[in-house]
Amino acid sequence: MKLVYQVPEKTAYQTVKEVLKIEFSMSDRLLLKLKKLQKISLNSELIYVYHPIQQGDIIQCDLEYEEDNANIVPTILPFSILYEDDGYLVIDKPAGIPVHPSCDHYTDSLSNRVRHYFDKIGLKKKIRPVNRLDKDTSGLVIFAKNEYIQECLVKQMKSKEFVKKYIAVVNGHLENKKGTIQAPIARKENSIIERCVNANGDTAITHYQVLSQEQIQKLFHIENLNETINFDVVECTLETGRTHQIRVHMAHIGHSLLGDTLYGTSSPLIDRQALHCYYMRFIHPITKQEVAYTSKLPEDMNSIIKEVMAL
Repeated sequence: MKLVYQVPEKTAYQTVKEVLKIEFSMSDRLLLKLKKLQKISLNSELIYVYHPIQQGDIIQCDLEYEEDNANIVPTILPFSILYEDDGYLVIDKPAGIPVHPSCDHYTDSLSNRVRHYFDKIGLKKKIRPVNRLDKDTSGLVIFAKNEYIQECLVKQMKSKEFVKKYIAVVNGHLENKKGTIQAPIARKENSIIERCVNANGDTAITHYQVLSQEQIQKLFHIENLNETINFDVVECTLETGRTHQIRVHMAHIGHSLLGDTLYGTSSPLIDRQALHCYYMRFIHPITKQEVAYTSKLPEDMNSIIKEVMAL
């Protein structure tokens, strides 16, 4: 991938660096790296970043340099790519697969599979998942194909331009059908995995809405539904992205996710937490156009919705 900018007739920019910092929102860290690698050119000639510019000049950054990705073992295992271009992959992750390798999942994580795919297409780049999902949460995961794309999408997450929506099945019925849970989250004392609401934790904000019968039918094409029996189907939109945020917040208000044994109880209906990242929307870093991606509800959650609704 190459970033290209042609200086227009009227411009306030005076140097190459100004263009890269403002037009491309490039970090100082990446700018320095590209400078050291001699990947910045003006009119096809390598230059220093403070080089003056004028109308018609073409500034180019070459992002196609190779990187060491030996820290991730390549593994031939299936995974589903929903969308791909020169900048990123959108993957539909099933439950039961971690995004990152670990001691227990050193070779079978989603990152291992992506590393093998990169080898297959001749892309020697580090493996960069942009968002994270718990091992037993299903749904959309984005992998950036270079650090510039990763930087852009992470910045959008921090500025709230990157929208992530989840579907959760929660125990009981929420009194307020729509609301916001704003409760700070911290690591639980003496636990490596578990989180909890704690006044000294990091800011965490979840917006939720209980889906009506009509909304459920429209989203998932399930027909002939009457009222729910013991559970609510909830759409959650994350304003922040803390570890286990939806699971902790829903348990905090007394409506743990169905099947969530860490923050609630097990369920005969599903052997994992009933949580699925089904929608993402953001600004494409290269085209600057808004893009959106959706993932179908997996069969285990789809079956729950059918079963807990009176037919």
